[in-house]
Amino acid sequence: MISELISKLQEKTDLSYDQMNNIMTDMLSGRTTDIENADFLSKLAQKGETNDELLGMLDKMQEFSLKVETKNSGTVIDMCGTGGDSLQTFNISTTASFVVAAAGGIVAKHGNRSSSGISGSADIFENLGYNLNMNPVQISEILQKHNICFMFAQKFHPAMRYVSSARKQLGIRTAFNLLGPLSNPAGVKNQLVGVFSIDFLDRLPALLKRKGAQNIMTVRSDDGMDEFSTSATNRVCVLRDDKVLMNAIDPEVVGLHKSSLKDIQIESKQDAMKSFVSVLNNTANQAMIETTVLNAAGGLIVANIAENFEEGVEIALNTIKDGKAFSLLEKFVADTGDTSKLKEIIDG
Repeated sequence: MISELISKLQEKTDLSYDQMNNIMTDMLSGRTTDIENADFLSKLAQKGETNDELLGMLDKMQEFSLKVETKNSGTVIDMCGTGGDSLQTFNISTTASFVVAAAGGIVAKHGNRSSSGISGSADIFENLGYNLNMNPVQISEILQKHNICFMFAQKFHPAMRYVSSARKQLGIRTAFNLLGPLSNPAGVKNQLVGVFSIDFLDRLPALLKRKGAQNIMTVRSDDGMDEFSTSATNRVCVLRDDKVLMNAIDPEVVGLHKSSLKDIQIESKQDAMKSFVSVLNNTANQAMIETTVLNAAGGLIVANIAENFEEGVEIALNTIKDGKAFSLLEKFVADTGDTSKLKEIIDG
């Protein structure tokens, strides 16, 4: 079965939704070999994935995943990038998620260890003493109590272990890099997604619209980040009320300062933790705080809390300045982690 499909891909023939959905059943059940998986994924990447193919993969990934039932009333969102920008920036979306939650949003954060950076979202939570192996019921309770939780991709997508060695062996970006952020175990319908390529800026909202998404915002900055940047113009695509609109966001126009990429780059896991905590307690440099604020503004729009970027920026800045963001972090760590680890980071 898979060899026939590999031949089709080699001939640059697109697969149907059903063909992709069926072969994913085999791949995620361990019925294909690492060599077949690697061959299939590389040929698919070389051909270029269609929306039908991506949807066939995504639906099957979600079918095989563990699920978190959210009990919060209100709009539950996720915010993350597809990764792979290799720019070694601090954990922007994780930091911004705490700001959004402290400002009244609800963030069911789904993530992994870093694929190309120094530290992924899973590393941040783990370094605070958070148990990455918590079950769906525990996660749901944490989200209800704190308006933020973390779902570790490797825990919630156990079937992905069957394709992990093929992905490592290939060492290239595959469709799974794109689909990971879209396969949130809490089934969120509202999401801010940073994309690694401008080609996916309008494709992802169209894809998620077919899955019943409500508010989707995708972003790619002109300096290559898969997040909002304050050092360049940001290309944005928004799905809202079934309409898809493209936009460009200039950080200075929404009340922020132009920065340099080097101001938000880190060199070690210690830097990553320090940056994350220092933004939330308002002691980081201006570039890190404002980059977080701009990303949080996007999240606040998706969460139906802010009408526009100017309002989102103002809410996010105030949430950091008045101590709400750091207060949430302290309560979250006291309940789900180890306060001595947080104190260690603050004391340096």
